[in-house]
Amino acid sequence: MIKIALNGAGGKMGRVIASLAAGRKDCEICAGIDLNSERYSTFPVYKKIFDMNEDPDVIIDFSSPKAISDLLSFCKMRNKPIVVATTGYSEEETALIKAAARQIPVFFTFNMSLGINLLLDLSQKAARVLGRQFDVEIIEKHHNLKKDAPSGTAIMIAEALNRQLGGNMRYVYDRHTLRKERDYEEIGIHSIRGGNIVGEHSVVFAGHDEIIEISHSASSKEVFANGALNAGLFLSKQKKGIYSMTDLLGCKE
Repeated sequence: MIKIALNGAGGKMGRVIASLAAGRKDCEICAGIDLNSERYSTFPVYKKIFDMNEDPDVIIDFSSPKAISDLLSFCKMRNKPIVVATTGYSEEETALIKAAARQIPVFFTFNMSLGINLLLDLSQKAARVLGRQFDVEIIEKHHNLKKDAPSGTAIMIAEALNRQLGGNMRYVYDRHTLRKERDYEEIGIHSIRGGNIVGEHSVVFAGHDEIIEISHSASSKEVFANGALNAGLFLSKQKKGIYSMTDLLGCKE
């Protein structure tokens, strides 16, 4: 059984992860880190990761981009693997994460869902077949409390499709200021925020007289929580380097 330290333990995702881990026999949450150090489970919760007394096998982070610097410092000092499941990172923060992977195992993905990663794989295959004959639009929907837009998952999908289409596509986030026809070298990305939508993503390939749409909808946060726990189990056995869902699922080309 691996021991997990959960950063963001007091948040919505943190509580879902803790609840699911309590029902599993292959892992346990040994400690939590959260600015709100309220203890709601059997494990202690610390305000700062450097205050933690426990010795976890892996860190799982579902919190805020603000926490990444301290987390990476701790993990490099203690030689601990880290699952980075937070979104909304700046280019500088992303560079820090990738640099840390030269010293420790890092699992870095914008979405922990098995279904989303299948959508990503299918969309890349569609892009290879359809090429520039079809326009590509990405639509993502989330709850009204989500702070970043577009979602990290939408960006992940766009970047994967861009690579398939030659690497010189432009991302267009808002068309109301554009008074011209759509260019062939565009990927449209659209964000919807409302209610308690857990997460929905669609990739639309629009061609001449036909449309292909690949969609995924998450009904609860448990799909992401289970993915994070599985990532932690996987990462605890890996050497230094950066890993993603394609490595966990064994579908890396």
